[in-house]
Amino acid sequence: MSDYPKIHLSFPVSDLDRSVSFYKRLFGEDPVKSKPGYVKFLPSIAPLNLALHPGRTADTTASQHMGIEVADRETVLDHLRRVKESGMDVREEMNVDCCHANQDKFWVEDPDGREWEIYVLNRDIDEPDLYVSDGCCEIVNERAEQTAATSAESSRCCG
Repeated sequence: MSDYPKIHLSFPVSDLDRSVSFYKRLFGEDPVKSKPGYVKFLPSIAPLNLALHPGRTADTTASQHMGIEVADRETVLDHLRRVKESGMDVREEMNVDCCHANQDKFWVEDPDGREWEIYVLNRDIDEPDLYVSDGCCEIVNERAEQTAATSAESSRCCG
């Protein structure tokens, strides 16, 4: 399998050292390049080229969240264990029905408030009662109340 294509993201960050520490713990790897005012990650867990540089951070609500979809639940749990062991705060959501799918996932927030999820899509749900509004799921009938209780803590549930 080729290392290409990759998604390239470039973020201005308010504190480069703090952000580098966060992304090292999130990805479980050191950056591949570190120069004054610039750090680059090529994490093995995703086809991603992430560049960080100091600067005024954008309104984080413009991009509701970023996510890394993995192959299976065991991989989610492996990353969850590793991230928790690194001391990061996580929000876990296992077996959640949301955005027309059932998912196992967890969330972390970077120092500038950007949310990241690592998740697996367990199955698609063909249920017209779940729909997306404002980037998140809303439940529109009693039949889906259990889903509402399960996903109520997530402000951004769609993977």
